[in-house]
Amino acid sequence: MSLPTEDAAVLAARWTEGVLLKRDVFSTVERGRFRRSGGEVDAVLRRLDAVPWWSYLPARHLFARERRALAKAGGLNVGPELLWAGREALVRGFIDGVALHLAKPVGDIAYFRSAKETLRRLHRAGICHNDLAKEQNWLRGSDGRAYLTDFQLAACFKIRSRLFRIAAYEDLRHLLKHKRSYAPEALTPKERKILARKSLVASLWLATGKKVYRAITRGLFNFTDREGGGRRLVNDAPVLIDLIRKNPAVRDTAIVAFADRRTGVGLYAFVEADRAALEAQLRDELAAAKGPKPPEHIQVVQALPRDGAGKPRTEILQLVAMNQLDLIEPMMRSEADRAFLKAILEQRKNLRDRFNFEAADLAPPSSS
Repeated sequence: MSLPTEDAAVLAARWTEGVLLKRDVFSTVERGRFRRSGGEVDAVLRRLDAVPWWSYLPARHLFARERRALAKAGGLNVGPELLWAGREALVRGFIDGVALHLAKPVGDIAYFRSAKETLRRLHRAGICHNDLAKEQNWLRGSDGRAYLTDFQLAACFKIRSRLFRIAAYEDLRHLLKHKRSYAPEALTPKERKILARKSLVASLWLATGKKVYRAITRGLFNFTDREGGGRRLVNDAPVLIDLIRKNPAVRDTAIVAFADRRTGVGLYAFVEADRAALEAQLRDELAAAKGPKPPEHIQVVQALPRDGAGKPRTEILQLVAMNQLDLIEPMMRSEADRAFLKAILEQRKNLRDRFNFEAADLAPPSSS
């Protein structure tokens, strides 16, 4: 399948390909730059030309919903701006920020206050997002504010009908679930009551529709979307981690997912060990184990970046794997962090799909 001629012509003239963010049976999403009358801007492209024939109709429906919602939300400053839309491709503005599961805004009360205001603006405009249970659809901008993305399930309402009020309530309830995860002490008594009470529609969905949805997406479509990693991150990564840790030279390992133009989803293993030549040995061992497909990339590092509890900071490693290095800078806590990360960046493996989204100030200052 190829893009309609008019879509292809616009993209050929105005789009500069960057890094692949996601590919599934509903669309291909990539980051790049889009040429406007005032010059190029960072942007995100969603296109349907690589969608399988058997998922085209639902993909087309989701595409139309996102295009309509983004157009209606223009000027609200709650999500990406719709820069251009064709028949089977659209370009939206890029938000300088990272997804909630990467940002991990523990105790960040201001962020959740901003998130609540973002929802108010969206709902006042008659738009319900309908997919806010996913942390990856909430962004924490570099300005600390909350933004929304991925409007494929969004619904636009002309009046504040009963259905609108139910959908808006569920949007809010899902936001409060995230607030409970990261800033539970900031929950008000009213918010706790909302968390404790699902709408009747939500209860029915969990009891019936969601089971059918999972059967179709995970069975027929072979589609799982945990943190954008799909089935390989959910099913294969834990097995691969156990196999890698069996090598006595390995101190620890962390596996993250990245979008791959050839396979859809790739796995990237960061292995904490002293011998850089260990990579070849690990690949032989994984092949001999006859388990899941080995990671596309294995990088041996002296030490994994860790949080205060000693756990690997997979949010940083995932951005390294995806070549979105400019988004790492706001997550650096000190010059020591930058110096530590520099060695990992210099040896990173995923160089086939890279672009100039690199922050020069990640490198530590010169001692001269």
